Amino acid sequence: MTHAAELPAWAALSVAVLLLLGAGMALVGAVGLLRLRSFYERVHAPALGTTLGIGCVLVASMLFFSLVQTRFVLHEVLIAVLVVITTPVTLMLLTRAALNRDRIEGNEAVPPPPRSRR
Repeated sequence: MTHAAELPAWAALSVAVLLLLGAGMALVGAVGLLRLRSFYERVHAPALGTTLGIGCVLVASMLFFSLVQTRFVLHEVLIAVLVVITTPVTLMLLTRAALNRDRIEGNEAVPPPPRSRR
């Protein structure tokens, strides 16, 4: 197995930039979670920040390990597919549960449920 020192400079720079970008996006999502007031505002920042952040980290990992192992590495593609599928579904389910709870409790800031078309 080759060492990281044998990685070309362009690849090392690309991996470093992608990792820093991914960490920055995850940090923005975490700060948004802390700074925003309501649940409905808070739920968006971590979902978007971590999804984009993990995408950058996965691309960096694919690039690094593909060059180090001299073969294309695809493990990260499966991780990316699972993150892209599960994050929006989880966000939607959490938001609907909170919306339902707020409607039952009579929270005035929540819009009423849509009328049925019968």
